[in-house]
Amino acid sequence: MFNGDVIDDHDANRQRLIRLLQDAHAGELAAALAYRAHWHSLRHPDQRDEVRRIEAAEWHHRAEVADVLRHLNGRPRPRRELLMRITGRFFGALCFVTGWFGPMYAAGRLEGMNVCQYETALELARGLELAGWLPRLEAMLAEEERHEQWFGDQIRHHRLLPVARFFLGWSPPPAIATA
Repeated sequence: MFNGDVIDDHDANRQRLIRLLQDAHAGELAAALAYRAHWHSLRHPDQRDEVRRIEAAEWHHRAEVADVLRHLNGRPRPRRELLMRITGRFFGALCFVTGWFGPMYAAGRLEGMNVCQYETALELARGLELAGWLPRLEAMLAEEERHEQWFGDQIRHHRLLPVARFFLGWSPPPAIATA
């Protein structure tokens, strides 16, 4: 029996996933550009190396998201890409003038938003039965969770965290116990 509502839901969810992935593709550009400047602004070699690694992961995620978009016959939105390019460069430049805490907090908050974005993408992809893409999306989600955790760990005990949390709403994820 034909059920038009099921087809409509499928199409709506497909369009929702495409839109989410378009946003993710542009967001990965902004993040990668901001992180490129961020690691250049850092003094501690271990932090520089980790933010450089995170930048590389963002470029990789951008390529992965582009593959999924192509599979869905979607493509990046040029205006969104331009806006996020400008945003990434702007926030990257701020890393050199705002001090250490602000960029670390902003990056953690951004990564937390990315986690939510990839969780939603996974849910939609499962509902659309895109089984071949699930491992890639799961890997990106896991990497974004690692990024959020790392940035959160950097600022967890900083004196400005309670103020930032109050005004901006993001808190680092709970610390992972080490054995």
